[in-house]
Amino acid sequence: MVERSKVVDLRTRTTYRPDCANLARNRLLLARKGLGLSYGEFADLITPMVGWPVSPDAVEAWETSLVPPGDVLIAVSTVTPAASDRLGVRSHKFIAAYIGEAMAARLAEQAAPAGQDHHALPVELPAGTCRLHVWPYGVAILHLVEDLDLPNIAHLAVWRYQSYEHNLDWATTYLRRLTGDDTSAASYVLSLYWVHGPTWVGQMLDTAARIICSPRVLIDRDQPGGDACLAAAEQAERELLAGGFHQQEMRSFGVAGVSVGYASWSGVAYHPLDPARCLAEDELVDCELTAQAIWAYCEHINGQVEQGHDPHVSEEYGWRFLRAARSRLTNPRPRETGQHRLMRDAIVETSGIAGHLDQAIEALREAGRQ
Repeated sequence: MVERSKVVDLRTRTTYRPDCANLARNRLLLARKGLGLSYGEFADLITPMVGWPVSPDAVEAWETSLVPPGDVLIAVSTVTPAASDRLGVRSHKFIAAYIGEAMAARLAEQAAPAGQDHHALPVELPAGTCRLHVWPYGVAILHLVEDLDLPNIAHLAVWRYQSYEHNLDWATTYLRRLTGDDTSAASYVLSLYWVHGPTWVGQMLDTAARIICSPRVLIDRDQPGGDACLAAAEQAERELLAGGFHQQEMRSFGVAGVSVGYASWSGVAYHPLDPARCLAEDELVDCELTAQAIWAYCEHINGQVEQGHDPHVSEEYGWRFLRAARSRLTNPRPRETGQHRLMRDAIVETSGIAGHLDQAIEALREAGRQ
């Protein structure tokens, strides 16, 4: 869900001045972490390369507060693992549509239960994997999963921007063929990125996660395609990584030493620092499926109001149903972990679903009083 008003135009921002010291510290830290070495082991590795004794304390200081010497950086460039040059991301796209209660009931008969409140069936694709999730109140979400191996965030941003229209067209065609209803249409795409192979560490990893959470910031509106678009995106990425990127509406739900996680209007980005203690990938997916299903249902109701019509839904899924859904989305569960609560709160807040729900509830209650 990307609104033009929420896109940050780099040309309206002050010029970023690269933080060369931070870039150098990150280079050193990334090399040591990539090799899996302690401060002492890394010091022993680069000592013969620079020709003078390097202490573990010096390595720690260069990573945190001091600027690494030039000869140390040259040595680091020769030992950095080649794999660290690639960004590994699993993209989850949630493509939502309203298909009506009757069609949802028909499709549910062909599908398997997926949780307590909906059904799902596989969708055949030449690349990636996809499942169609159907809720009894008439919402369908195509969950498209694609594994990406990229040189940088700019390539992710361009791919995302260029693939969204294709995804919407494909989803609309698929749903119309499946339902036999030519009015069925996919309304939006929301992305969740599970970052399993980052190329940064420390503070720069945190900045990178924020950019991945809202990659549209790298795209120049005046040249949204071609080589010029990618070149501009790569330049913007370098500037933001060096100078920092902060978006007021973005919310963090990561835990120090465990994970880096951000949610925004554009989507979600998450990197597990400690796989044994972080959120599971399925937890993020399930949370987004629940939130986007209700969001799409409210969009259908509020869309009728905006067109000047009284909203019509079955009594079973009227305003009382939405009131209960709002409670489930916004109130903590008794056995919910702190990390899960942080994730849910961040996703609910940045999606604007609370206001969407309130508007839909009021519209249904008003229609019922007439």
